[in-house]
This record gives sequence, structure tokens and C-alpha cells, in this order.
Amino acid sequence: MANAFNQSIHLAQSAQQNAEKYGERAALYYQRHGRGEWIPVSWQKFYQQIQGVGKALLKEGIKVQEMVGIFSQNMPEWSMADFGSLSVRAVPVPIYATNTAEQTEYIIHNADIRILFVGEQEQYDKALAILPQVPQIERIIVFDSSVNLMGEEKAVHFSDFIKIGENDPSLDEILQTRTKEAQMDDLVTLIYTSGTTGNPKGVMLDASNFSACMQMHDQRLHVTDQDTSLCFLPLSHIFERAWSYYMFHKGVTNYYNLDPKNIKEALTSIRPNLLCSVPRLYEKVYSTIIGKVEKATPTKKALFNWAVNVGKQVTKRKEKGKKPFGLLQLKYAVADKLVLSKLRQATGLDRNKFLPVAGSRLSTEVKEFMFAIGLNIKYGYGLSETCATVSCFQDKIFKLGTIGTPMPGVAVKLGENNEILVKGPTVMKGYYKNPEATAETFEGEWLKTGDAGDIDASGNLIFTERIKDLIKTSGGKYVAPQTVENTICRDEYVEQVAVVGDEQKYVTALIVPAFEALEEYARNAGIAFKDRLELISHADIQQLFDNRIKKIQDNLARFEQVKKFTLLPEAFTIEKGEITPTLKVRRKIILEHFANEIASMYPAI
Repeated sequence: MANAFNQSIHLAQSAQQNAEKYGERAALYYQRHGRGEWIPVSWQKFYQQIQGVGKALLKEGIKVQEMVGIFSQNMPEWSMADFGSLSVRAVPVPIYATNTAEQTEYIIHNADIRILFVGEQEQYDKALAILPQVPQIERIIVFDSSVNLMGEEKAVHFSDFIKIGENDPSLDEILQTRTKEAQMDDLVTLIYTSGTTGNPKGVMLDASNFSACMQMHDQRLHVTDQDTSLCFLPLSHIFERAWSYYMFHKGVTNYYNLDPKNIKEALTSIRPNLLCSVPRLYEKVYSTIIGKVEKATPTKKALFNWAVNVGKQVTKRKEKGKKPFGLLQLKYAVADKLVLSKLRQATGLDRNKFLPVAGSRLSTEVKEFMFAIGLNIKYGYGLSETCATVSCFQDKIFKLGTIGTPMPGVAVKLGENNEILVKGPTVMKGYYKNPEATAETFEGEWLKTGDAGDIDASGNLIFTERIKDLIKTSGGKYVAPQTVENTICRDEYVEQVAVVGDEQKYVTALIVPAFEALEEYARNAGIAFKDRLELISHADIQQLFDNRIKKIQDNLARFEQVKKFTLLPEAFTIEKGEITPTLKVRRKIILEHFANEIASMYPAI
């Protein structure tokens, strides 16, 4: 497998190469504090900042392959610190900006971090809170210059930090030597899995993993330096991290979205043609559009349904690598002008080239709808342990009910209980300081993913369920909770769902409503309420959810269907450990935090 790629692409050297190639052209854009105008940063400036980080780290005595923490939301300084660390052969270790102080402390200890970059006041405050417990921290570098350092002698603003080595000419030669000596077996990063159970594990990925990743994406995707991408998912996650590396590798202009809540505004102002995302974004787009259509006049509703059905006919031909022709081509041109183009424009993705999406299950219904309206979803599957992508849709031939074909150079087979096993040059070297977990995860050269699936006759990989997440009812039926959750989440009045039912007679759900939409419904329906708790307790609201949940579950088997539910007044949060930073439900924590609510749905007999 490793011989499939004969070119060495080292991230530590790529920034310099692109700075020489593109000069004053914009490498990226950002907004001050996540608002207002988009400000460009040229390739030359980007590389100068990277060099500044590298020389400052050398001044701090950073060693080859020493770990450096990055604890921040997405911003240009994140990548400057990342590439700057790589330039001196250090190992950047991302920490989710939403992590608690305790979670951050664990990673700092486990990775032996003594130099920590942080983003804004929130991350800085957490870093200060844990300083007594992590005395090995010698320096905290703060990206946001408005953060109050509160007199902490170990802290310095990023703008001052990168000046530390600028008057020491000897550092230039040392930096160049370090960069040139970078090896393909150098660790590039530790990615700590967000994990739905237990402490996170540090996934070790080296330069050869990322080199292979770049080359296999070159073979699968058509990306040029004329493209634009929105950096929306956390850079702490392997999906956005690997994707942004690929964007820099290809010379794509990358826009940094600081606040995930601003995604709608960012999309409509930038209108990027590339965007990697998790399924939840498209589920929300789908539920919002369908919700508006439900309130439309019969004429508009009929026009919408006709246009989408035409789009679905075109998609069926695209799945087979064929183009629409004759009458279908004419119908599609009309449908696109009257309806579909307007839907795309409303999403801010009307210029889309293709849109990578992965991280959890996305229903075939939603994928079919997105293709129908002209959003070229590049659905795929991957893990931190595989440097992200294992499989994804091909450009010309794909099958909606699958997660695409394996990437070039990646081998996939099914193991015991149909577990998906992966082998290839992007598979991790193991878990940091955890040989036991590493041994458990490998079967010879094959990585055990923990996911069950199938492979069809055309070589498409099919995801069925997360093996450890399966719920077994007292009647012996196995239920994949993600399938049920994703089904219910398609409703416009649903924001979050956690399905439970292990060893119980039936399946139940804890549901967090989409309160903005629900409150609008209540006002239009004349339902008075003083707060959210009163709103969700109202009999008419309970009946609304009961009717909608029953209807939306029609395609599920009876034993999979939610029989009872409880509406919650507050969302599941990362801070309370109820969801991971990538929005996956941590079922064990949910069971603990909502034990009373769950018990009430299973009355004693």
C-alpha cells in the first residue's frame, strides 16, 4: 500500500513553497472577533508569521518532536502556530476550544505539554485555572490581543511572542536546518479522540500519513488554486484539520469561521465552492426548507414538489454516470430556474463545486434532497485513526445509500460481526502511551474501526451501525440509535435527540426542541407561555411532537420506533460532557444526567 504513492509531501515545507509561488495572493481570510469585513492574509505574510512562531519556539528551547498544545477556536493564528511548530519538527496537539478545564488538564499531562497556545479569554481563563495542576507549563501564548493576561508572568500575547526571535539572526539558520531535516516518520500531530466513553486517546499520525492523504485526495478530487473553502468545523478535529492541510497544499483560499454559530452568515457572505461539514448542517437545511414548504400555499407546494422530483430524476442518472437528456433536461432547466437555484442561493452554497460531509450518518432521504436541489454532497467515512477519509463518493459514479468507495491506496474488508477493517498508508501509528489500546485496535495490519458495515458488488462501502452503540431491547431486538436519532432530527422542531432503551421493552427518546421554530409556532397558534419549561409542558405542544414523531418514523421497523419521549428545556452541552465536540451523543453521560426523566418513561409494572 505504501508504494502506491511515490511523492513525499511534507507539511513543514509546503508553506514556504506556496509563499514563493503565490507571494501577495491571499492565503486566507478572517473576521475580527468573528464579525464584520473579511480581512485577507497573503501567503507571504502567512509564511512570515509561521517563521516568527518557529524562531520563538526555538528561543523557548523547543526540542525535536516535543509536543505543543493549541487550545483555540478557528483563527489564522491557529494555523500559524500549527505550521510554525511543524517547521521546527515539534508536534502540534490540538485541544477543542470547548473542552473543560479538566479535559484540557488531562491532555496537557498525557502529552507532556510545556508550551500552550490559547485562543480567547475563555480558553485563557481555563488555562490559568489549571496552572497549579500542570506546573510543567512554561509559556502560554494568547492569540487574541484583547485578552487580559492579568499579570501572569508565563503568559504573552501572540503578537509579542513572534517577535522574540526576530533580532537573533542565528535562529534563521537553525530554523531552516530544522525544516529541511524533517522526516517522513516525524509525528505531525496527536489527535485526541473526543470519545463517547472514557478518557480520550492520542492518535499518532506522522508525515507519511498526511503525505499519502494529500496524494489520494489528488487522485479522487478535482481541486485547484482558484477554489475557495470555508474553515467551519473545529481545526481540533481531524476532518477540518486534514481538509485545511489539503486546502493549503492546493493553494485554495481558506476563510476562517471563528464562531460556529455564525455559519449561516458566513456562508451567505462568502459563498464558498468547497466546505467540509458534518451531517447536522444539511439536516438543518433540509428541515428548515421542508418546514417552510409545509406552510406554503398549495400552488407553491406543488411547484416545489415537482421541481424536487425532477431534481431526483436527474440524480438517479448521475448515480450511473449519465447526464439528463431530452425532455428531462428541459424540465430540469425550468425547475432550476423557478425553484432549485433559489434554494441553493438561500443556503449560501449556490457556487458549490462539491461538499465533503462525514462524521455521522446522513440519511439517504436528505442526501437525495441535497443532490436534487443541486448541492454536490461528497459523502464519506473516516476516523481520526485513518487521517480522516477512508471512503467517499466519486465524482461521476456514486450510490446514495452508501458511504462511497475506498480511497486510492486504502483497503477495506469485513471482520467478525461485519466490523469494517481498514489497511493503508493513512492508518495511524498507534495511541500515544497506550500500547494496550493500540493492540486491541489492530488485527495484524488491519485497523478495527468499531463500525459494522457491508460492501456491495460495485465496491461501495455501506455503514450499518456503531457496534458499541447498539441498543438491545429486553425482547432481544438490536436497535442502532443513530439511525433513529437521525430520522427524528429531520423534523424542523427538533434540535437534538438522545435515544435510549437498552434492556427495556421499548425505545424512548430525550428531545431538545428547536426552540426558535417552536416558539414561532406557539405564537402563531395562540399558545401562551412564560418560559421554555412551560412551553414544552403545554398539552398542545406535547401533542404536536407526538404526531410528528409518529409520522416521521414510518420507515423504521416497529421495534426501532420511539414509543415515548421527554422534551427538555435545555440543550445537551459539551461543557457538561453530554455531547462530544463533534456533536455526538455521549450516551453513558446522558443516562446519568437524565436518569429521572428516563425512568419516568418506563413505569414499573
